Amino acid sequence: MKNLKIHIALFFSMVLLSCQSSVPGMAGTSPPSNKAWNELLKANVSADGKVNYKGFIKEKAKLEAYVKSISENAPDRKTWSKNEQLAYWINAYNAFTVKLIVDNYPVESIKDLGPKLKIPMIKDVWHYKFFKIGGEDSSLDEIEHSILRKEFEEPRIHFAINCASVSCPPLLNEAFEADTIDAQLDKVAKGFINDSSRNKITAESAQVSSIFSWFKGDFTKNGDLIDFLNKYSTTKIKSSAKVSYLDYDWNLNE
Repeated sequence: MKNLKIHIALFFSMVLLSCQSSVPGMAGTSPPSNKAWNELLKANVSADGKVNYKGFIKEKAKLEAYVKSISENAPDRKTWSKNEQLAYWINAYNAFTVKLIVDNYPVESIKDLGPKLKIPMIKDVWHYKFFKIGGEDSSLDEIEHSILRKEFEEPRIHFAINCASVSCPPLLNEAFEADTIDAQLDKVAKGFINDSSRNKITAESAQVSSIFSWFKGDFTKNGDLIDFLNKYSTTKIKSSAKVSYLDYDWNLNE
């Protein structure tokens, strides 16, 4: 009977652990300061999102100090607010993406880094575990898909995280902050959707970024894609409008 109780206890412990979030976290942490990241962005990213990677290289020590603070201060899910966690993960994604380019510069496209790095057993560069979060090896793919998309169900994150490419939503030249993140997410959503170099929208037609095809499910949980676009588009799209998707330019966003 005693052994049976032990086995039952172990079983329920395993079930409990399997139900817990896979999001890496740390107890007793506080949100790291984004002052250095904010300064780096303002100095090296233009208003339209062009990135001066050579400028980041000159300030590489400052960038590395910031990403170190990100690595060592993963969110405490019990004490951090949702907005603190969301801002943390967006900044982490963007900062580590910049670091990836800086560490391998010059490069024509982030997609070239998969073959260039010759890392075995990875699908693409986004699965490359080149940094740690809370002591765990992590990748950009994990931040985007296992954390941001899964934990927050916030479609505007697709306009906030930057994949270092021309067709990506522009890298915002300021850090995301918990106190202002809702306004910042609205800003990047409006900016991206109304950017005629990335989306060509009329009342009768919506030629939009492939992002809206790849992640269509994220944008259509409360209506169709046109409903979502019309929340932010300055040109109102008719419900009968034809929707098509533009080719994606993966060249470096510099």
